[in-house]
Amino acid sequence: MKYKVIGVPTDFGANRRGVDMGPSAIRYAHLVEEIEKMGLNVEDLGDLPIPILRRKNTKEEVKFLTEVVEICDLLAFKVERVIRDGNFPIILGGDHSISMGSVGGAARANKELGLIWIDAHGDFNTYESSQSGNIHGMPLAAILGRGEENLVRCGGIHPKVKEVNTVLVGVRDLDREEAKLLKTSQVTVFTMDDIDRKGIYQVMEEAIKISSQNVESVHLSFDIDVLDPLEAPGVGTPVKGGLTYREAHLAMEMLFEANILRSMDLVEVNPILDKYNKSAQLAVDLITSALGKKVY
Repeated sequence: MKYKVIGVPTDFGANRRGVDMGPSAIRYAHLVEEIEKMGLNVEDLGDLPIPILRRKNTKEEVKFLTEVVEICDLLAFKVERVIRDGNFPIILGGDHSISMGSVGGAARANKELGLIWIDAHGDFNTYESSQSGNIHGMPLAAILGRGEENLVRCGGIHPKVKEVNTVLVGVRDLDREEAKLLKTSQVTVFTMDDIDRKGIYQVMEEAIKISSQNVESVHLSFDIDVLDPLEAPGVGTPVKGGLTYREAHLAMEMLFEANILRSMDLVEVNPILDKYNKSAQLAVDLITSALGKKVY
């Protein structure tokens, strides 16, 4: 199996500029070289072509809906092809809206797919519940078949994952209506309070069990803002009280040991807001941990 790196340099779903440079920052932190040092076969497929021109939006429209759907459709096709060729795609964001494409491609290539979504935010808004209208707050809902129809259908498959096989880990910042939507769902949610009380080991044990039940493989979607801003300052929507460096690494190490992942994306690294590329370097460390590197 070869690991295939795919960059998606887009910020159409976000509320701050700069996250489109995330893939470049992660590459600059030597992602490919670090994977090669592990003795693994890796190839960088470069970046998806991203439109530069932005159309004007009216108040009634989801922000940059056309662009986001176009990007996610293209990404889904590429991810599906990589997986069907027997390889493991590592998708670099970009804002979290890209996960509709990465999960869509993984879902098309697998009979049944589980999903672990590690994030400070729920990303479970619909257009009606969203306070901002930014699509990076909606992808998990769309993946599970909720929300704006074009978002739900992008990637060519809907729903992409069953709610009973979806686990949200590390959440600590939910909009009021978003929280209500999550409570009506079958998504398993582990908040930072749960992690404080149970510990990251027990939470990840449960997440692994739930997401992998009766599925062919599991996709990991990791938003770097799940970490505390002291660990990862280069994010657009920082929230205090997040995962520590060691908690995040243990989660990745457990996923590797469980041998359930066949695809992953890491999103929301914003080098404009970062300090000395610290967040991008952390992204490299976490990706390599998910591929088997130990932190001693």
